[in-house]
Amino acid sequence: MAPRANWKGFLGLSLVTCPVALYPATSESEKISFNQLNRTTGHRIKYLKVDADTGDEVPNEDIVKGYEVEKGQFIEVTKEELEEVALESTRTIEIDEFVDRSDIDPRYLIRPYYLRPDGKVGHDAFAVIRETIREMDKVAIGRVVLTSREHIIALEARDKGLIGTLLRYPYEVRDPAEYFDDIQDVKVTKDMLDLAKHIVNQKAGSFEPDKFEDHYETALVDLINQKRAGKVIRPKERPKGENVVDLMDALRKSVGGAAKEVAAQKKPAKAKKATAGQKEMLMSIAGKRPAKEAASKKPPGRSQRKSA
Repeated sequence: MAPRANWKGFLGLSLVTCPVALYPATSESEKISFNQLNRTTGHRIKYLKVDADTGDEVPNEDIVKGYEVEKGQFIEVTKEELEEVALESTRTIEIDEFVDRSDIDPRYLIRPYYLRPDGKVGHDAFAVIRETIREMDKVAIGRVVLTSREHIIALEARDKGLIGTLLRYPYEVRDPAEYFDDIQDVKVTKDMLDLAKHIVNQKAGSFEPDKFEDHYETALVDLINQKRAGKVIRPKERPKGENVVDLMDALRKSVGGAAKEVAAQKKPAKAKKATAGQKEMLMSIAGKRPAKEAASKKPPGRSQRKSA
């Protein structure tokens, strides 16, 4: 079942408008999540909203928003007052300008969304806006209100729809000088640079997300399956980092290591075999798998578990 829209409203380019819906383009629901438990009873931990001074539980209808102006002094703001400052972008994504993709600093990117027509009307206007963005090879910049806050959104054509990426405001991006100013100025010799470039060329490839495995997720699945089987978990010896004494020697060895790594990657991978009696148990936890496979093998009740 398709996820619910995070936002519904209108997309506007000057006088051309159409109803649209915004959907999350990513999901972490397939990742393993944990609950917090009481070690003594094994029961789940429940969080309550309590008065910081009295310790009494406070019902939701008595909870209001407040801004701390001084230590312990707050200005209360009601829901009605917040609605009074609602912006036009609450209902409409109005395209303000078009920019080159290369103009957008990666530090400003937050998260992607899918944007599509909402309902059966407005597909023609949506197609005009989408194809204009595609043909001009530009990114459309607009504004949208999500979770009561206005965000900058960058729109790009993707297949029959649009990808909308939320952007940060300048005050949310930290100055790199705070972190980079004390880095030493080091002169890199041509020989070192040539060796490093050689390693890069050996490892050159194209970005294919499907070939990357979430090793931590795989390890979690293995850990849980071992505990379900009653196995004793023993800590593994962690590799110790070593200081590089001779940089040129390390680069030369890296060149040889990269060549072996590339050669190994060209060999067909052998399928991992489950040990006797573990096959059914290993399939009982989906972990991170393609959506269709995970949905067909997810154990009952998994979707009801929530992260702590």
